[in-house]
Amino acid sequence: MAQFSPTDNITLEDQIKSLANEELLDFWEETQFLAKMLEQDNQENIQYSPEYERLILQELQLRSSMKTLDP
Repeated sequence: MAQFSPTDNITLEDQIKSLANEELLDFWEETQFLAKMLEQDNQENIQYSPEYERLILQELQLRSSMKTLDP
């Protein structure tokens, strides 16, 4: 399972790029699950950042386009 470590000096974008495809999809699923739980619990003191989703989807799109370029 992928883990985000805020104590390292590695950006979230770099961590996302370093994940294998399955790990990246797992991470995306986990962020979706947490977002739904936050909505259900109506936890206003915990901020959900859609930046995670944007970075994950951007990386998935890049990887998908790279596959189509391979002969």
